[in-house]
Amino acid sequence: MIDHKRNTDPLHGSLDVLAIESIRRQVEESVLVKQAMLTDEALLTNVLAVAEKIVAVYRARGQILLAGNGGSAADAQHIAAELVGRFSFDRPALAAIALTANTSILTAIANDYGYEALFLRQIQAHGRPGDLFVGISTSGSSRNILSALAEARALGLTTVGLTGANGHAMLHHCDYLIAVPSTSTPRIQEGHIFIGHVLCSLVETTLYGGHVASHPR
Repeated sequence: MIDHKRNTDPLHGSLDVLAIESIRRQVEESVLVKQAMLTDEALLTNVLAVAEKIVAVYRARGQILLAGNGGSAADAQHIAAELVGRFSFDRPALAAIALTANTSILTAIANDYGYEALFLRQIQAHGRPGDLFVGISTSGSSRNILSALAEARALGLTTVGLTGANGHAMLHHCDYLIAVPSTSTPRIQEGHIFIGHVLCSLVETTLYGGHVASHPR
């Protein structure tokens, strides 16, 4: 007897009503994390403090460096793009570099020094005292992020960590730690890009007030 309700062919099968429930459940999970963030005073306070620090870095003509692995690498590039390009309105470019984008540099460092030095070496090349480094790790235990945070701090950069509920290993290396209250990697990543957008909005508005200006105020 043929079951017409579900096609088990992975190339030609179709989703059914169970998929709608899965979608609804995942949306609910995401909303719950956002609600937890809304009442997490430490998280809100740290987001504001980081925004203020980024503004100070830009007013001193510094730059923002960002790094992460996998989806967090994409987040680093996304946030850098919002700063260099624009977020909500036209204004002068803001200096930001994602240390995840140059494949020749990444493969050379990984080959010659090992994967743990992937971002550390680039911070040595680009980082200057007064700059700010954002290390993104959903687990909080990515060794190349931890070593990069330690090196950035030793070189006089302000260090910021974006992680999840279990990212305590980053605390020792961070001036500011923003921990999304979740242990689910997808939910943490959603929280990270939301926080990235909030930071871009606060920084852009504070520096330029919603109007095009030639220099940060």
